[in-house]
Amino acid sequence: MPDTVDTAAALLAAAVQQGPGDTLRIVLLVSIVGGALLAWFLLRGYRTDDSGDAGTGDGAAGGTEGGPGGNTDRDASA
Repeated sequence: MPDTVDTAAALLAAAVQQGPGDTLRIVLLVSIVGGALLAWFLLRGYRTDDSGDAGTGDGAAGGTEGGPGGNTDRDASA
C-alpha cells in the first residue's frame, strides 16, 4: 500500500506544477484573434467597389476628369 500512496502523492505534486500552461494558451489565443482583427482592419481599406464610382453619375463608363475612366477620387493616394 505505501507504493500507491507515494505514487498518488507524486502525481498530485506533478499536476500542481504545470507552469504557465493556461496563461500561455490565453496569450496565444488573444494574439491570434488580435492578428486576425488587425488583418481585417488593414485589408478592408484595400477592397474595391465593382459597382462603379457613385460620384460621377455614369458608373464605370468613364468621364472627362483625370486619368482613365475619370476616377480620380479612389486613386488619390496611389
